[in-house]
Amino acid sequence: MRTEAELLETARRYSFRGRMDKAQFTGPVFVRGSGTVVEDVNGKRFLDFNSGQMCAALGHNHPRVAAAVKEACDTLMHAHSSHFNVKEIELAERVAGIMPAPLKKTLFLQSGADANEAAVNIARKYTGGHDVASPHISFHGLSDTTRALTFAGWHAGYGPAAPGAHAIVAPYCYRCPLNHSFPACEFACLKVSFDLLDAEASGRPAAVITEPLFSAGGVIEPPPGWLKRLKEMCEARGMLLIVDEEQTGLGKLGTMFGFERDGVVPDVVTIAKHFGGGVSISAVTTSAEIEDKVAAAEFVVTHSHSNDPLICAAGIASLDVIAEEDVPAKARSIGQRLKERLTALAQRFKLIGDIRGRGLLQGIELVKEGGGREPAKKEGAAIARFCLERGLIFSQRRGGSVLRFVPPATTTPEQVDEAAEILTEGFERMTAGGGTGAA
Repeated sequence: MRTEAELLETARRYSFRGRMDKAQFTGPVFVRGSGTVVEDVNGKRFLDFNSGQMCAALGHNHPRVAAAVKEACDTLMHAHSSHFNVKEIELAERVAGIMPAPLKKTLFLQSGADANEAAVNIARKYTGGHDVASPHISFHGLSDTTRALTFAGWHAGYGPAAPGAHAIVAPYCYRCPLNHSFPACEFACLKVSFDLLDAEASGRPAAVITEPLFSAGGVIEPPPGWLKRLKEMCEARGMLLIVDEEQTGLGKLGTMFGFERDGVVPDVVTIAKHFGGGVSISAVTTSAEIEDKVAAAEFVVTHSHSNDPLICAAGIASLDVIAEEDVPAKARSIGQRLKERLTALAQRFKLIGDIRGRGLLQGIELVKEGGGREPAKKEGAAIARFCLERGLIFSQRRGGSVLRFVPPATTTPEQVDEAAEILTEGFERMTAGGGTGAA
């Protein structure tokens, strides 16, 4: 195998750098993984507390998924997308079994952006409206339509956004844009947002698309009841509620779906990420009533590899793993231990202003010393660099001031403790000499 230096030199010559969170040709260069651990070409092992791009939340190279992919490779990998295949039908039935009634009609695509774009178009076809809104810290993908509804970043330099997209005020209680406090605010963010949306809409609005917990926006969780109130306000206007569960669903938060906390049933749900156990597949699920009207209106969405037997086989295997290994219970257990370690860290370091999230999706927001809430972006970036050098992978959001942790369901208590020790050492190095405020 070529050395890391040789590989990076080849990358400098031939690889395009348009990827998230990295613009330089630097290591590590990964070569294999298993469970919660990945290994680079130098043989160095890392605890992957980002689950790859959050698509390995069941663990890297889960043997159940690998076996299903191998079987598909031996039988039928690709099929004509205008015709049904066995694995596609079986997977649609399985997805219906985990969704609340009346959500039982599913189409399959290849990425999260694909699924969210299809969901938006379903809403537009169904309602006859065009305007779609999303909270101002949301992330729904980077295709043209989904980038227009992604307000957590990645807009600069792409020209005018796709028309009909609107931002609404997100329930970011730690930094409320309206300077209110929950619950006394009585969801003022929603009232202001819909007043603006009513004024701006070019006709009948079609939908709101939201995450039940805003991952890329900074691991920001809405207060209890927010999603329920949002659903009520959509219904009052004849709008659909699309819930993007791509980073939160399928057991990751300790329940099968994030929307369950508020007792809400969305009109449309999208899933992706670890839905394929490391293989790229996404899904859009809605009711038979919505599907019937939209399909009768000649709605078509597909790609060359939509519904392929290979990706559908991976989806079936992933749902098997989620059920048989009780991934929601694992998420609650791992999440509790991680939360305890992050809380202990916050008690030591004033640099930590907030801890939030659930299950396998948690984050800490860093603030500068002085009693205010000025984001500590440089400090967060420095801690992340240190931890990567020590063998711990996680991601940064909100310019570096939020550290996001997404450990796989394979993570052991000992691995949580090891990650916490590396993170603690990173904070100790950052605060040595009183630079950022050790408590």
